[in-house]
Amino acid sequence: MPTSRLIVFVRAPQLGAVKTRLAVALGPDGALAAYRRLLDTLSHSLKHLPGVELRHTPDSAGDLLQPWLQPGWTLAGQGSGPLGERLSRAAEQAFQDGVEQLFIIGSDSPEITKKDIESAWNALRTTDVVLGPAEDGGYWGIGLRGPFCEVFQSIDWSTPAVLQQTLARARQANRSITLLRTLSDVDTEADWQAWLRRVDSRWTPSRKSTS
Repeated sequence: MPTSRLIVFVRAPQLGAVKTRLAVALGPDGALAAYRRLLDTLSHSLKHLPGVELRHTPDSAGDLLQPWLQPGWTLAGQGSGPLGERLSRAAEQAFQDGVEQLFIIGSDSPEITKKDIESAWNALRTTDVVLGPAEDGGYWGIGLRGPFCEVFQSIDWSTPAVLQQTLARARQANRSITLLRTLSDVDTEADWQAWLRRVDSRWTPSRKSTS
């Protein structure tokens, strides 16, 4: 089996620093509680996966992620710079460490499952670049089987063009591509309410959400 690494890009759960679009409707406290629930959900869904790295920003706030660390998981800072630079850094470091398959996800898609990660590993056996499209035009995950950091260059981040621009960069570099299933991100109040309806539960803050 190839050596694999799953990296989750996260923000430290700090008041006023997470889910700023959601905060327009929920307020800073509500947005923070919502983000903590997203972390709860993702951590629970992926808890049986070994060797997961939570890569956080800001670098100095790693201790705030301790409640979501599962056994065998690690913390690392994202470093400075725009998102593309931070993603490139994570990829370069992983392959320097001897990783043969890398998959990077964010914390905005709470419906990512262990099966989705396994699908990425399977695809990376024969494909250079694996992408999990998001409904908003971005992607919820990107997989690489080499340090193909051109896919992070000249991308208009946080726009509906992210997925198509990333595909274009991969094709320009003659990389083979596989697309996984499309998922939704939770960025706005409408996204949040739609997700709550899909999980068919009435949200009450967890213990970590009120700490």
